[in-house]
Amino acid sequence: MALTKKEKKEFVAQYVEWLEDSKAFIVTEYTGLNMKAMDELRKSVREAGGEFHVVKNTLVKLALREAGYEFDEVAFRGSTAIGFAFEDAPALAKTIKEFAKTSDFVNVKLGYLEKRAMTVDEVSALADMPPLPVMRAQLLSTILAPASQLVRTLAEPGRQIAAVVKAYADKDAVPEAA
Repeated sequence: MALTKKEKKEFVAQYVEWLEDSKAFIVTEYTGLNMKAMDELRKSVREAGGEFHVVKNTLVKLALREAGYEFDEVAFRGSTAIGFAFEDAPALAKTIKEFAKTSDFVNVKLGYLEKRAMTVDEVSALADMPPLPVMRAQLLSTILAPASQLVRTLAEPGRQIAAVVKAYADKDAVPEAA
């Protein structure tokens, strides 16, 4: 069924909105994927804070140009679906990578983090990163480590004096053996 110009403009506008709202997106090929598997993938991507959509190549290329992305025309040949990360880019990459391991029908073509193009290997490296909450915890512990060490260092002389005083007090409190 052919699309009217109005419908095409609406699709392009929707694609541009998704591109601008996403932190990252991953372009995939899905040739041969059945609807049940597609629904499973979409559900997994939603749980990771994103969306996964089958797109029309010519319209998504127009949207990419309109949004200011540079891209390789070759990546938009054949069946194309895009995963959009609205919350956590590594979680989306991990979800798609894990699904691609179990399915011969989904292959990553390329990805974008913010407006920077990523190769398939870079998408894989992004998937291997820890989730955002874990990264925040690691960063926080790294930031707090020097402060914690400083507090321990400053408290140590006081602790040593208290230990010496306690030892003298214990020594004086011990009754002499008869």
